[in-house]
Amino acid sequence: MFADEMKDIYTHILKSKKEGKKLFAILIDPDKQNNERLSTIINKANKNKVDFFFVGGSLLTNDSLNSCISNIKENSNIPVVLFPGNAMQVHNKADGILFLSLISGRNAEMLIGKQVITAPILKKSSLEVLSTGYMLIESGKSTTASYMSTTTPIPHDKNDVAVCTAIAGEMLGLKLIFMDGGSGAINTVTEEMIKSVSEQIECPLIIGGGINTSEKALEKLKAGADVIVVGNAIENNTDLITEISIKIKNTEWNAQ
Repeated sequence: MFADEMKDIYTHILKSKKEGKKLFAILIDPDKQNNERLSTIINKANKNKVDFFFVGGSLLTNDSLNSCISNIKENSNIPVVLFPGNAMQVHNKADGILFLSLISGRNAEMLIGKQVITAPILKKSSLEVLSTGYMLIESGKSTTASYMSTTTPIPHDKNDVAVCTAIAGEMLGLKLIFMDGGSGAINTVTEEMIKSVSEQIECPLIIGGGINTSEKALEKLKAGADVIVVGNAIENNTDLITEISIKIKNTEWNAQ
């Protein structure tokens, strides 16, 4: 993708959106990786020119964040973006961090409280900080993210609520909107909701949760997603990296 010629992650996302190009991020949960499987994922990501590694989880218990990021950085030029589940998941070896505000919930700690704790740490770091409006969407099961945040996801069929929430996040100055069904989601964010939101905001839209086939990935991108995030499905089937990458590259995109 962009090794030395483009270090600005956000600029790359904006440029891709403007040109109608779609991006593919692989979500790595450090707790779920062993060295052999992680090496396989890294090699296939390199070969298929995946755009980003998102690294993090709702709950990390094995103190494996450092080794996971180190492994990726030693074997790939693909940018590593932290996708933190809590204020402690900050690591300076990464390239950037999704600075998440859980705008779909009403838990003040997830809206601004945890961010206040992390902000001075990020201020002193070399990480590119990507302010992100994070929206949990009901996915057919209770997820770790909803449980840990003690918030209720937006119902999967309430497109108007999702649209208004995303607009508010953009008006508050958030640079990205991330709609997520959560880890292990049964149902994906619907194409109708993605289309409704993407038509009403100008900032890039990230979609994750439950994307376990290349067909589903393509559907989300066609509906208006600018970046898709796939995690659990790739842990179970690393060939999906190639399948999704081929689908993206072989489709002619029209700028949204």
